[in-house]
Amino acid sequence: MVKIRQIPKVAARIIKAVRPTPNQVKSTVSAAGDDFISHPTDLRGFKTLVNNSAILPQCIRAYKNNIAGFGIDVRYKSDEEPTAEMKNEKEKIEEVLEFLNLDQNTKELFEDIIEARETYGIAYLEVMRNIAGEVIGIEFIRQTPSIQKTSPLYPYVDIEYNVKGRTETRPKRFRKYRQELNGKTVYYKEIGDPRIMDKYNGEYGENIAADRQATEILEFALGTETYGEVRWIGQVLGSDGTRKAEGLNNRYFSEGRHTPMMILVKGGTLTDGSWDKLQEYINGIKGESGQHAFVVLEAANMDNQAAFEGEKMPEVQIVNMSSMLQNDELFQDYIDNHRRKVQSAFQLPDLYVGYTTDFNRATALAAMEITEQQVFQPERVSLAWAINNKLLAGYNFQHVEAYFMEPEITNTADMVQLLNVAVRAGGVTPNKAKEIAYKAMGAKSEDFEGDWGDIPLEVRKLALGAQAAMGKMPAAITDLPSDEKIDEMLVQQIQKAVSNRDDEIAVVLKEIRKLLRESEAS
Repeated sequence: MVKIRQIPKVAARIIKAVRPTPNQVKSTVSAAGDDFISHPTDLRGFKTLVNNSAILPQCIRAYKNNIAGFGIDVRYKSDEEPTAEMKNEKEKIEEVLEFLNLDQNTKELFEDIIEARETYGIAYLEVMRNIAGEVIGIEFIRQTPSIQKTSPLYPYVDIEYNVKGRTETRPKRFRKYRQELNGKTVYYKEIGDPRIMDKYNGEYGENIAADRQATEILEFALGTETYGEVRWIGQVLGSDGTRKAEGLNNRYFSEGRHTPMMILVKGGTLTDGSWDKLQEYINGIKGESGQHAFVVLEAANMDNQAAFEGEKMPEVQIVNMSSMLQNDELFQDYIDNHRRKVQSAFQLPDLYVGYTTDFNRATALAAMEITEQQVFQPERVSLAWAINNKLLAGYNFQHVEAYFMEPEITNTADMVQLLNVAVRAGGVTPNKAKEIAYKAMGAKSEDFEGDWGDIPLEVRKLALGAQAAMGKMPAAITDLPSDEKIDEMLVQQIQKAVSNRDDEIAVVLKEIRKLLRESEAS
């Protein structure tokens, strides 16, 4: 009997390509009312702590001045020679940045954003667009605690992004914002939301009048919390404690703490006249009139006897209690330790907050370099990304970008040593040396005329030495031999050094010959 093997049936179905969307829960904070999330704490308390702190204002000011304080500039994304299109883009972005706000400089506006963000943990920027969807105005929202927002809301909205000249579409959920101030409520939409919103009720629609359309908000939050988190959140108790310590020290001047002296009367009591004189003396001891005054105290017998007999005689003793007075402010160590903790939270050395007693030039430069690399530069990059990819995304700039300028921190001693080594090895050309010198003086440098300015000085010296040995000196510096001739002379010098067992000279000459060949190839 032959068994017939049955072939199993396979069901096929067509699955349409669907772009995946994020499924994670974006917020763990409970929403109140119309899905708006309440603040976990009263943000105004942070402002109060900053106002009463002896160190927080300095730290915030250091961030404000060093992150955005050097200004905003524009640069090309590549090092290639600028074309007409690239130059037009540069002019356009410079114009946009200059007129983003007509009341203050764009740099100053971002300084305000940094100050609010470091005070409350979050800051907001109102964004206005033209009909073409390009950002033409921004306003800093000063009443930070008055802003509330929702979690990212459904449905997803397809957003077009320009990525290196091509258009990509991504789904995104957007938040709603509202501002409640002085009994009025205004709604905003999140930056990039293409839908039209009514600013008076927060509803989306199509036929909304232009004067009722909501503007957008760009937020700058610290950390991952819904409303951000201040850097010094771990120092809140210490900030409150130092405020109370300073208040205690301040109250000492108006209320005092101890009686400066005590008058002891043994075996008797002060007469009424002595008490009045003492009170008058204490009240009038201030000023020049009390500098040489004296007081006489008279004591009376407690038994009202006319004469004093033996041990019955009263004794008046004045006890000095000034040693119990507060000689200096209390809790100095506590206050100073708190200051150091706050600076650590901001990652700021003493130099940036006015404590410079332990610095010299070398340690100051080292502190500035480390703080620039670890603190300020990453913050500048983050803010610049928000400007280029959020505020200016509608302009689709391909060749230029905005960036925050930084200070020029140069250790002159290290630069001199580096240049000395480079010059001896033939790695510095006259044009480069001139550029470095002019830059240090704050002047603009122009290259020397002729190709000789792009050839290292040591290489030219070798060529001159070789020609002098052959009895042929050039009439002028521009009459120096060609690169091929220099290469030939270098080979001869290398062979000579090898034969004389001058290994170090041979190594240097070989490196110079290698650099020359690389420069010719480029």
